Amino acid sequence: MTELHDNLQEVKLLMTTTIPGTTPRDLANALRVLAMDAVEAANSGHPGMPMGMADIATALWQHHLRHNPTSPLWPDRDRFILSNGHGSMLHYALLHLTGYNLELEELRNFRQWHSKTPGHPERGYTPGVETTTGPLGQGLANAVGMALAETLLASEFNTSEHTIVDHHTYVFLGDGCLMEGLSHEACTLAGTWGLNKLIAFWDDNGISIDGHIEPWFSHDVPAQYRAYGWNVIENIDGHDHQSVLHAIEDAKAQHERPTLICCRTTIGYGAPTKAGTHDVHGAPLGQNEIRAARKALGWTHEPFVIPQNLQGAWDARERGATLEQDWNDRFARYELEYPEKAAEFRRRLAGELPTNWTETRDDLLAGASTETTSLATRKTSQNVLETLVPALPEVIGGSADLTPSNLTRVRASKPLEFTQGGASGNYVQYGVREFGMTAIMNGLAAHGGFLPYGGTFAIFSDYARNALRMAALMKIKVVYVLTHDSIGVGEDGPTHQPIEQAASLRLIPNLNVWRPADLFETAVAWTHAVEYQGPTALLLSRQNLPQLAREPQARPDVARGGYVLSDAEDARVILIATGSEVHLAVLAAEQLAAEGIGARVVSMPSTTTFDAQDDTYRSTVLPRVLPRVAVEAAHADGWWKYVGLDGEVIGLTTFGESAPAARLFQEFGVTVENIVSAAKRVMVRAEGK
Repeated sequence: MTELHDNLQEVKLLMTTTIPGTTPRDLANALRVLAMDAVEAANSGHPGMPMGMADIATALWQHHLRHNPTSPLWPDRDRFILSNGHGSMLHYALLHLTGYNLELEELRNFRQWHSKTPGHPERGYTPGVETTTGPLGQGLANAVGMALAETLLASEFNTSEHTIVDHHTYVFLGDGCLMEGLSHEACTLAGTWGLNKLIAFWDDNGISIDGHIEPWFSHDVPAQYRAYGWNVIENIDGHDHQSVLHAIEDAKAQHERPTLICCRTTIGYGAPTKAGTHDVHGAPLGQNEIRAARKALGWTHEPFVIPQNLQGAWDARERGATLEQDWNDRFARYELEYPEKAAEFRRRLAGELPTNWTETRDDLLAGASTETTSLATRKTSQNVLETLVPALPEVIGGSADLTPSNLTRVRASKPLEFTQGGASGNYVQYGVREFGMTAIMNGLAAHGGFLPYGGTFAIFSDYARNALRMAALMKIKVVYVLTHDSIGVGEDGPTHQPIEQAASLRLIPNLNVWRPADLFETAVAWTHAVEYQGPTALLLSRQNLPQLAREPQARPDVARGGYVLSDAEDARVILIATGSEVHLAVLAAEQLAAEGIGARVVSMPSTTTFDAQDDTYRSTVLPRVLPRVAVEAAHADGWWKYVGLDGEVIGLTTFGESAPAARLFQEFGVTVENIVSAAKRVMVRAEGK
């Protein structure tokens, strides 16, 4: 540990050395003018926040942030999150000046087609951006997930002699982030968990788009966050370099709670007539105001020109390389002493599956194909998790206070436990916080080292909708276990019966949605989710469903999202179904066969996966010459693309009712008899042409 201390002292000297002829205000002004110029060039954007938070950013990035611009994915880097993502030019200016692969031309192309500088920060577009932000509060909630990931990884992999996980999560946020209910869901958990490596900077400028915020945001934020269990540092002048530095040092010195640093700032600092007003929030300053701001800031350089001495002072590549090399040296010693733990750490952070994953998957699917007992798919999901959780150490589960209903906990699940020395466990009890849970899961996944899953009722996916969308936008690997997936919920009534949710989730690009019909389809859905580079939503039944009979040759096709479950040589009609309605389609095909009418049954557990298959496969499953009927106990609109104008869809276009599930299926016409009648009608139309 003495060697580690000496190395870090050397790095600290590197981080605090300044170049002659530069001051903290000069460095901050470089950020301000780049933000002004880029927004003006785009004729679009938000200059106010970057100008207001530039001094805070300078203190953090110059003296505390541990990162390496030439190695943006170095595992033990600090995470920096811009929750008030509309101020993206602050982040882009920081990344450019410190030496990331973000050329000046990209700043000139701010908000333009295929630039690396989109309107709000996007993970995967810009090197150094850890998570996609913009919808206010989500970056803060993601940061909670990242800080949780750091705590868990440190407890799992650090030893008394070796510290390989030791980084902070810093998040910038504004008044709008604190107004969003999501921030309270996430921050109450952060306080309860004592995530001391999480440090948030509140840009307390008193302005939002509508103007001065006192009429709609006047409560005592410091008292609120103290009540949440946070360490709160108040009354920091966000334009005083030393005050901000001392606040950061105080935040890092305590080891029990997350910290909120309350920084009073002036939005648009440096703009003579617009600073401190909502006019500077979300619109270009204009050439006259920019000229006046340059004069007020003592800035004499042309647009997008940063003098060499300031560029040199901002360049963090040398100290970043030193920081990472120090970590690499320490990790090499760790690897010699703990080769298995080191290999597991590398695998987890690289997002690779264990070497025995294929064997685990194949054994799971083989066992699932032999089940004969009728089970709800929420239960079959739990059965699958009994295998996956112990086989995949990166898996971390949870539920939004519905564990006994979602069936998301298994024998290998261990609830989170926090101690003075860290944390342990692989199951998170999020409480009634669907949005918070989903956004925190996104943060866990974005940090690296974890594959999170979390459960709630399908109807409550609406609470979490925007975080689901953000995961899909980022293509991060998370699994949403959404149970009670139809009117089969029964007596709980229309408030708890999802009608439009399945269809709307399927509309989200990159989100793979699975609604399995039995244990085998559930096992395929889960293994697909583990392998898929993006988020997955599993829609699972409350009620028991029979296990389906399928030929062995059909089993591999389940992973293609839609497949022929049963067929007739003289098939005249195709019955398409998903989830709990597949067995109704099977029964309907049997009744049609008894009447001398051949029918093909297509089970489509994942329309999103099926749609991604090539046209040859899709045409093989759904030949164009045969008429079609689709059935799902949910909104019907999404199924018309499979049946065409001459087909029929048996589904719902109204809300449900409160009654036993069997009565609801009967009353809403999701029955074998209706499927048979619809099949006959579409055949008559097709054969009459």
